[in-house]
Amino acid sequence: MNLGSGHADSAVSMIQLPVYMDNHATTRVDPRVVEAMLPYFTEQYGNPGSVSHSFGWQAKEAVDAARAEIAAAIGARDRDIVFTSGATESNNLAIRGITDRVRRKGNHLVSVTTEHKAVLDPLTRLGRRGFEITLLPVEQAGSSCPGLLDVQRLADAIRPDTILVSVMLANNEIGVIQPLAEIATICRQRGVPLHCDCTQGVGKVPVDVDVLGVDLMSFTAHKIYGPKGIGALYVRRRNSAARVQPQIEGGGQEGGARSGTLNVPGIVGFAKALSLCQEEMPGERPRLADLRDRLHRGLIERLEGVILNGPPLADERRLPGNLNASFAYVNGEALMMSMQQLAVSSGSACTSANPEPSHVLQALGLDEDQTRASLRFGLGRFNTADEVDFAVDAVTESVCRLRKLSSLA
Repeated sequence: MNLGSGHADSAVSMIQLPVYMDNHATTRVDPRVVEAMLPYFTEQYGNPGSVSHSFGWQAKEAVDAARAEIAAAIGARDRDIVFTSGATESNNLAIRGITDRVRRKGNHLVSVTTEHKAVLDPLTRLGRRGFEITLLPVEQAGSSCPGLLDVQRLADAIRPDTILVSVMLANNEIGVIQPLAEIATICRQRGVPLHCDCTQGVGKVPVDVDVLGVDLMSFTAHKIYGPKGIGALYVRRRNSAARVQPQIEGGGQEGGARSGTLNVPGIVGFAKALSLCQEEMPGERPRLADLRDRLHRGLIERLEGVILNGPPLADERRLPGNLNASFAYVNGEALMMSMQQLAVSSGSACTSANPEPSHVLQALGLDEDQTRASLRFGLGRFNTADEVDFAVDAVTESVCRLRKLSSLA
C-alpha cells in the first residue's frame, strides 16, 4: 500500500500487513491459549459426561479446574458459572430465562438504548409477546461523559412489576463504562435482579461480581484472546430471583441450566485466556491507553474535522483500547473499504440488507451524516506503536483522498 509518505514507508517496513485494529469484534487467539487447548483435541478427548471411564474423568477434571479458574477471576463460586456457546447465548439465556420463569410476577423489563443487539433483539421479541420494555436514554454528545446512564433515571424507571434490569458494563462501540455498582444497589433495594452484558469488560478492566453487585453476567472467550464458540453466564444462584429457565434442554448439563455436550478444549482455552488477561492487566491497561491516545493525537494533528465519540480519553469511564471517531465530510463505510491494509469497523453498521447507521451513535444524538462518518478502532494485545503510526497514515491518506473526490463531485 503506497501512502505517499516516507513516514508510512518506514512504518510499513517494521510491521506485518494487514494491520488488525478491530479487537472489539474479535481477537487473535493467544498462542499460549492454543497450547493449553491442544491436548483436549487429540489426547484427552473424552466427554465430561462419560462417568464410566478415564477419558470422561480426565475431561471432567479439566472442565472443573477451568470452571474454578474462571469463577475465581470474577469473584464467583464455581457452581454459579454456566458454560454457553458465547455471549449472545448467555444474554438470551439470562433475559429469556428470567422472563420464562417469573412472568407471573410482572412483565416489565428495563434496559438501555445503547445495549448490544444481543440484548436489544431478545427484548424486542419479548415486546411482541406482550412484555413491556423500557429503554433508557444516555448522556448526549457534548456532555461531560457521552453514553453514560443516569442512575436516577434508572431508579425512576423501576416499577413494582419490573422483573429484570439489563445494563452492559462497557459499550462495544464507544467504550463507556457504566456505574454498575450504583445500579446494583438500586436494583437490590427494589428486589429486581440485575443482568450485565460484560462481554467487553471481562479481561480488560477489573470485574468482580460482588463488587459490581450483578445477579447475572454474560461474557465470552473470543474477546479476550481465547477461542470462538465458548462463553459463560454467571448466575447468582443464592438469589432465587436470578434463577433462569433453560432455553436448551436435552441432557441436564450445567446444573440443568444449559444442556449439551461441553466444549472441553474451548472451556480450557477460555480459562487460560482469562488467566492471562488477569495476570497482564496491570501493564496492559496503561499500554493500550497510551496507544489509543497516540492514535487519536496523530489523527487530530494531521486532519481537520475529527470528532471523538463517547467519553473523553482521559476519563476512567472509557475502555483503554477503544477509540471511536467521526471524520467530517467522509462516509465511514467508504473510508473503511478504502483502507485494504487496515482492519477497523465502521460506526455505521452497514450491510447490503440493512443499511442502518449505528444505533449507539444515534443514541448520543449524532445526526445520520456524523454517524455514517465514524470509525471504531479496537486496540489489543498484539498491536504496536508502529502499527498505530501506520493507521494514522492510512486514515489520513484515505480521508484526504475521499474529501478531495467529494469536493470534485
